Amino acid sequence: MNEKDLNSILIIKGKLEDAERVKEQSNYLRGTIVQDLENEITGGFTGDNFLLIRFHGMYQQDNRDIRAERIKQKLEPLHSVMLRCRLPGGVITTEQWLAIDNFASTKTTYGSIRLTNRQTFQLHGILKKNIKSTHKMLHQIGLDSLATANDVNRNILCTSNPLESNLHKKIFELAKKLSEHLLPRTKAYAEIWLDKNKIVNTDIEPILGKTYLPRKFKITLVIPPHNDVDLHANDLNFIAIVKNEKLIGFNLLIGGGLSLEHGNKNTYPRTATDFGFFPYAKVLDVATAVITIQRDWGDRTNRKNAKTKYTIERVGIKIFKKEIESRSGVKLQKSIPYQLNTRGDRIGWIKGIDKKWHLTLFIQNGRIIDSQKCFLKKGIAEIAKVHQGYFRITANQNIIIAGVSENKKNDIESIALKYGLMANISSQRKNSMACVSFPTCPLAMAEAERFLPNFLTKIEKIMQSNGVGEKYIVLRVTGCPNGCGRAMLAEIGLVGKALGRYNLHIGGNRIGTRIARMYRENINEIEIISHISKLIEHWAKESYEEEDFGDFVIRVGIIKPVLDPAKDFWE
Repeated sequence: MNEKDLNSILIIKGKLEDAERVKEQSNYLRGTIVQDLENEITGGFTGDNFLLIRFHGMYQQDNRDIRAERIKQKLEPLHSVMLRCRLPGGVITTEQWLAIDNFASTKTTYGSIRLTNRQTFQLHGILKKNIKSTHKMLHQIGLDSLATANDVNRNILCTSNPLESNLHKKIFELAKKLSEHLLPRTKAYAEIWLDKNKIVNTDIEPILGKTYLPRKFKITLVIPPHNDVDLHANDLNFIAIVKNEKLIGFNLLIGGGLSLEHGNKNTYPRTATDFGFFPYAKVLDVATAVITIQRDWGDRTNRKNAKTKYTIERVGIKIFKKEIESRSGVKLQKSIPYQLNTRGDRIGWIKGIDKKWHLTLFIQNGRIIDSQKCFLKKGIAEIAKVHQGYFRITANQNIIIAGVSENKKNDIESIALKYGLMANISSQRKNSMACVSFPTCPLAMAEAERFLPNFLTKIEKIMQSNGVGEKYIVLRVTGCPNGCGRAMLAEIGLVGKALGRYNLHIGGNRIGTRIARMYRENINEIEIISHISKLIEHWAKESYEEEDFGDFVIRVGIIKPVLDPAKDFWE
């Protein structure tokens, strides 16, 4: 291939997306956000600022349950922002948690804390008048929300399995180091939200560039055999390779991603490609190489095809790999074999190799709020008051009370039992999750978080009636096709199509390494239950011993496996 042909593959020419103009003209993410904060006529942000605040970790939302009524009353939507914290590896101190808990209770309209499958928390319903105080509160406790949304590297995930505590500590420290290394260098966040004075001539973005990345970028650090972070939903993945109990390096997997657009066959979910092994000391070099390649080669003319997965498909694995080696100075070796065999969290008490106890609490859909049945929020706060360790948020929307000493174990369990935090939960419920969707997400097409609990009750009854109640099927619901609920890596995935209607996908596998294929399109809950009931009955009667649902439906020919998503996902 000559240089001209190569350049035509690498650089896409054409009219840039308007998002590129917004970034170019933003003065390194400042825009006119300060002026918008002073505008009391509207509760929202106007013009380009609507998008720019995302770089600062916030999405403008409104309560869609009351939107129509407010329009009827000639009122603007009830605007607020959702703020997502930057929390590499999901580790948070009990002091930080208590500050967040108090703020959620007193300064947000919903009063809840939402654990996300990005291994962090979100606060929903922050009115414009309270936004700056939110950021100042975070700063006071050593946190921020910088770069948790939009076209940057987002919150970095790492395996949270408490049994591997010594190795986890090293991986967690690396997650923090990577996060800091890849942050935007602009001081806009500190100037706008923390009232820091502008430093002249300090704006330069050596890694992200003046117009940042073409699209969002996600990184994970994985400790086999645990795939609790769903690595194939992410752009860049480092698989820890351990030899003689020592971390020697990583296998590099690139190009995972689950979002698509309904009916657009140029979009598709994709699992990550294995690029090879490299030594531990070169992590920052390799990460910088991959992210700058995506910065330079990603499609800025079409945001629907701007993710890393499409860049790899366009330029080819060989060219992409050669460029990684050139930019990083690292020769990628053949990957070292590893095995994945778990994906969910171990709910309940586990004693780690550090001789400390770890209590994983199941949080349905990650929503921490008190109810008549369970005082989740109050109970976790009470634990935080006595716990001398820290918490870990998992990528499955649960929370781990980590590092509990032997003499504190009974005290913490007593609190957990008192507030209903250790209820008996079915395996099916433990291995199901949903995105937020209605009423706050502006992209929502169908219910997800509010839909899942009752839907699961029906699934549990079907499982019981077929004699497989002790088993589970990895089940995910997402309110739109953007992938936040990771339904495309589920054995059964529901993807919102319209109010009350979903596309039903089946055939993903237990460990999260296979994409699910669409089985039925645009069907309602009654139809979904009917289809799932028949599938579970078939599985219960004819599966091999210990054969998982996703493997069964492929083996017997109910659905074809997705082998090459770019070519066969839409077949």
